[in-house]
Amino acid sequence: MENGKVYLTLQNGKQFVGSRFGASGDVIGELVFTTGMTGYIETLTDPSYYGQIVTQTFPLIGNYGVTPDFESKKPWVSAYVVREKCDMPSNFRCEDTLDKYLKDNGIIGVYGIDTRELTKIVRESGVMNAAITTRPLVDFSDVKSYTIKNAVKSVSCTAPEYYGDPSGLKVVVWDFGAKDNIVRELVKRGCYCIKVPSSYTAEQILALEPRGLMLCNGPGDPEENVEVIANLKKLAGKLPVFGICLGHQLFALAMGGKTKKMKYGHRGANQPVKCLATGRVYISSQNHGYEVISSSLEGIGQLSYVNANDNTCEGFEYPQLNAYTVQFHPEACGGPQDASFLFDKFIKNMTEGKYNA
Repeated sequence: MENGKVYLTLQNGKQFVGSRFGASGDVIGELVFTTGMTGYIETLTDPSYYGQIVTQTFPLIGNYGVTPDFESKKPWVSAYVVREKCDMPSNFRCEDTLDKYLKDNGIIGVYGIDTRELTKIVRESGVMNAAITTRPLVDFSDVKSYTIKNAVKSVSCTAPEYYGDPSGLKVVVWDFGAKDNIVRELVKRGCYCIKVPSSYTAEQILALEPRGLMLCNGPGDPEENVEVIANLKKLAGKLPVFGICLGHQLFALAMGGKTKKMKYGHRGANQPVKCLATGRVYISSQNHGYEVISSSLEGIGQLSYVNANDNTCEGFEYPQLNAYTVQFHPEACGGPQDASFLFDKFIKNMTEGKYNA
């Protein structure tokens, strides 16, 4: 480090000077922001943040330390940026400080940066790449050319994992970067979950004789997952399907729909989604940088939810296939839990649904 400082440089040349915590080293990633006031452990361990430098808009992070609220086996962010870190957390469940947790897991942290200004830049210019370095950056070529590749393959499990009572409703959880609370919500409702790698084929999934298929969240560009999309086409209509986040996007692509990258995405725990059937608005947790273009699915599915802020697609129903998907996270740990009823709907579809396998 130069004079004890660390440099965060955007691909447009804008530079911020801050201080380092967590691990040492340099890193390049896609810079995004999240607006959650709590749940930073969920954020750090959400595989959907693979390849990304995450900025917290809430000014103080780490005040309740590291609690056992992990969504996966380790943190997946490329780096973590906060305005102010707390070195003296206070919580009866606290097991460590945020600084030590990041050090132990090799994640670079930066604090002392004006995160409000940084967020405004991303909101106005859109998501962009950034570098965190120990010296002022001179050559921007690597930053500008950075792309997130093989994201799902990098975060998916490598062998089947089993959860719950084997006598329960058997659900295949297709792991594209699944948050653990998706499995917890299913097990809590009496399901026996078999989490399988993203590389599994339709034939391998059907051979497990599941009662339902859970399509999980995950990172990266949904269109990159051509093998998964091809296998989803074979599975559609064979068993009840529930898709969340990336799972929502992949099912849409399998049905012939289209996706596109958003300007800066939805990341936080306060996104309002409107149910078109009832007019009711739910507050949801979200973490995505791509959206389904709802018009591309006209005549194929039924638009079920829209974002009350920008009217983007938040959910689709496919009644003829006994399938439904949502862009938001009904399993959010840290909340809100307004939409947890969507898991109950999945249970009902599995117990009352049709089976063509």
